[in-house]
Amino acid sequence: MAAALELDGVPTVAVHTHVFARLARATALANGMPRMRQSFVPQPVVDRTPDQLRGYIEGADPISKRPFVQEVIEGLTKPLDQEDLQGLSFERTTPRLLEPDSSENLHRLFFENHWTDFLPVVLPTEERVERMLKGTKLPADKVVGRLRPAVFREFWEFTVEKVAVNAVMAGARPEYFPVILALAASGVTARSSSTNSFATISVVNGPIRNEIGMNSGIGVMGPYNHANAAIGRAYSLLSQNLQGGSVPGETYMGSLGNWYAYSAAFAEAEERSPWEPLHVQKGFKPNESAVCVFFGGWYTHAGYGPRATWQEKMRRCLSAVEQYSPPLLVLDPIAACGFAELGFDKKQKLIDWCAENARLPAREYWDNQWIQYLNRPRAVAGVEPYASRLRAKPDDIIQIFEPEEINIVVAGGETQGAWKMISGALRGMASVDAWR
Repeated sequence: MAAALELDGVPTVAVHTHVFARLARATALANGMPRMRQSFVPQPVVDRTPDQLRGYIEGADPISKRPFVQEVIEGLTKPLDQEDLQGLSFERTTPRLLEPDSSENLHRLFFENHWTDFLPVVLPTEERVERMLKGTKLPADKVVGRLRPAVFREFWEFTVEKVAVNAVMAGARPEYFPVILALAASGVTARSSSTNSFATISVVNGPIRNEIGMNSGIGVMGPYNHANAAIGRAYSLLSQNLQGGSVPGETYMGSLGNWYAYSAAFAEAEERSPWEPLHVQKGFKPNESAVCVFFGGWYTHAGYGPRATWQEKMRRCLSAVEQYSPPLLVLDPIAACGFAELGFDKKQKLIDWCAENARLPAREYWDNQWIQYLNRPRAVAGVEPYASRLRAKPDDIIQIFEPEEINIVVAGGETQGAWKMISGALRGMASVDAWR
């Protein structure tokens, strides 16, 4: 809106909280508006009293240190000059090759340019990248997809070769490459930008799991398997480098951050599950290899069982989740078989039970800034089930998830009937076989 007004010659001032100063300026630059007029007030603004908020307005801009009102008035009254209107465009691609240098200097260069996750990387020499490319029959210049760190940034397009570069950096092997390409092609970034510190979790299904030695057993969600760790790290690195960055304060604003962002890929224990595997539920054939990508990783609850009081335990966990982020349940095969013995002979039956028992008072449901942002507009527009939730009285108990929002994966080493409930909305799927 500000850009449209300025193109019409109308001065505008964008107002942000001060912690977003670098992000706001970087976004203006990326959108060709480097001289966009911006003013800032302190953070936070939520749950502040009217007097505190008035103090923000009557006080100083925490970035410029000048009176806030003066900043706004000058921005709105000073005519736009030619430099304001001409905008800016710049090269958004990166060079294919770097100048030769010592290993120490190149590692320093990668570190300084935010091309790493701040752990050592394997330097992507032409020879190593060529070796990685042998993991697929597809040409190096084939476009894999597009990614961006946030909805307000433009998409960056990337090729098979660029994915191979990041796979090498992560220490992956050529036989892992089709899985990494499928994750890249999912269209979901593993390095999203949100103040909520989300991460991306990837589940691999089908024959490829055993072909490349992925772990679905003991320590499945830990750093105990090379394929799991390298695939997850490669997905994270390629997302960072092929979407235009993941730099705190500029393209990443997660307040706390998330350890899942380092490497969060694992295989489902299909052979030891009493139910159909995840990819079959989602429309793939049993003999196909596929990846499913979940956006979340914010909360984690855990338990054992199913014990005698499993329903009470599960209800407490379901009522304690963030209501804007549906749960992904990861069940050890012991736990999964235990639920099957209780009559949940199909995975969908347990999913339906979870959806039915994920409940909150309406007041608690709507007292969430992201529910207000994401679901209230739908509710006001009459879209169900959000409209019914909005019509509920404050003390009415309402269902907060639909069955199709909840997913279950079976994985683990059968040393304990453990389960985890992780925030994880399914955001993307891709065939691995298409990238072999």
